[in-house]
Amino acid sequence: MALVSAAGGIVGVSFGAIAVAGGLPVWVPVVMSLVVYAGSAQFSAVGVLLAGGGPVAAAATGLLLNTRTAAFGLAVAETIGTGRVARLLGAHLVTDETVAFALAQTDPARRRAAFWLSGVVLFAVWNVGVLLGALAGTALGDTATYGLDAAFPAVLVALVLPALRQDAGLRRAALPGAAVALALTPAVPAGVPVLLALTGLFLWRAPVRKGAA
Repeated sequence: MALVSAAGGIVGVSFGAIAVAGGLPVWVPVVMSLVVYAGSAQFSAVGVLLAGGGPVAAAATGLLLNTRTAAFGLAVAETIGTGRVARLLGAHLVTDETVAFALAQTDPARRRAAFWLSGVVLFAVWNVGVLLGALAGTALGDTATYGLDAAFPAVLVALVLPALRQDAGLRRAALPGAAVALALTPAVPAGVPVLLALTGLFLWRAPVRKGAA
C-alpha cells in the first residue's frame, strides 16, 4: 500500500504539472481531482481540453473510461457498508487499487479495513500530489522519467495472483481479458483497455457447489 501510494503521489504531481503547463488554471486539476478522482480519466479529459476539445467532449471521455468502476463497485458493495453515507463516500474511493487491496483479503473485517485504509490514504496522497504539481507547474520537468508508474501494475498483479491460482473459473475469464487489454493498448486511449478486458467475464462460470443438482 505504501508503494502504491508513493507512486500515486508522483503521478498526481505529474498530472497537476501537465495540466498547468498546458495552460489550465491551478484550480482545474485540483477541483477535478477532488470531485472526479480517477487518474486515467483525468489525464484523458485534460488531454482533450489541451487539444482544443470542449468540456462536453472531455467529460464524455472521462465517463467512458470510468464505466469500469461500475463492475468494481459490485465486487466490493458489501465491503463498503450498508449505510447511505458509507456507500456514498465508499463509491468515491472505488479504484483499481482499493478494490484489489480489499479482494486480496479473505476475512470480511480485514477486507473492509483494507478498502477504507487504502482508499483514504490514496485519495489524500493523490490530491496532495496534484496540488503540489499544479503549484510547481513546469519546474518539475518530465516526472514520467522516474519510472514509478510501473509500481501500479506490478502491485496489482501480485494482489490478484493468489485468486487466479485458486480458481480455474477466474483464470478462464481473466487471462483472455488480459490478452484483449494488451493487444489493444497501443491502439486505444489509456483506461479503455481495462474496460475492454471485461469481455473476459463472458467466459466466467460460477463454481458449482457440492451437492448442487
